[in-house]
Amino acid sequence: MSTQTIARRLGPYTLLVPALLVLGIAMGYPLVRQVVMSFQEYGRAQQFGQPAPFVGLDNYVRLFTDAQMWAVIGRSLAFCAVNVLVTMLVGVALALLLRRVSRACRLILQIAMLLAWAMPVIAAMTSWQWLFDTRYGVINWLLVRLGFESFDGHNWLTNPLSFYFVATVVVVWMSVPFVMFTVYAALTQVSEEALEAGQLDGASAWQRFRHIVYPTIRPVLTITLLLQVVWDLRVFAQIYYLQGVGGTPSKTHLLGTYIYTLGIGQSDYGMASALAMFVLVLTLVLTAGYVRALLKESR
Repeated sequence: MSTQTIARRLGPYTLLVPALLVLGIAMGYPLVRQVVMSFQEYGRAQQFGQPAPFVGLDNYVRLFTDAQMWAVIGRSLAFCAVNVLVTMLVGVALALLLRRVSRACRLILQIAMLLAWAMPVIAAMTSWQWLFDTRYGVINWLLVRLGFESFDGHNWLTNPLSFYFVATVVVVWMSVPFVMFTVYAALTQVSEEALEAGQLDGASAWQRFRHIVYPTIRPVLTITLLLQVVWDLRVFAQIYYLQGVGGTPSKTHLLGTYIYTLGIGQSDYGMASALAMFVLVLTLVLTAGYVRALLKESR
């Protein structure tokens, strides 16, 4: 084999080397460091230079025998499932709606969704905090005006169920624009001729969606669903903010806030690292099926 042929075959892989080096430094080192810390007793003393003793699997044993940790996992999985389902349904419905409305309405809806998506998390959370405020919130005021007197001065964040309802509203509101824009972009690739042919053949709207639209946008739906599972499983900022303005942390922790509490709050970085590694494995397990489906479709 000539040198020119070897260079031509290795050329594309050589171009990937800089990107792989950056990824290896930016992501590889923190991941390896976290794995090592999960087998150590790493606390305040280690932050000031003392060596971290190796404890083997003790952190994982403590983690998996902790009832609170399993409660956090259960809440996180339920919260993730509800948010992913609602986000996907609302996002797909809005994307389909964009194909039906006039150009002016479509432009207004797209601008509104873009503004909601681009709004900083803290600004959005401050707005929602005021909407659900106990004394001055618009939500309580509207419910009282509609005849629900029990909502006068109602605190939405003290009860875990209503706390998660508020959190779900906020998370879905911030996630729907991404799903809507992504699915709408996929819908623009659906053949109008195929839809018209199906309609002429007597296919109903549901049949046209099932047999023409869905197969076309299925790869986009799969990757969007995959991303939503990853994002909603490790949601942090919204839960942490709501806990700070009235929620009860011990009853409302999800995986993200619980890891933060173990590490930053209690300086138990060994346990926090062990839980973080568990979340990584859990994410891989939950998304493995979708990844296999994507690889199968690409082949």
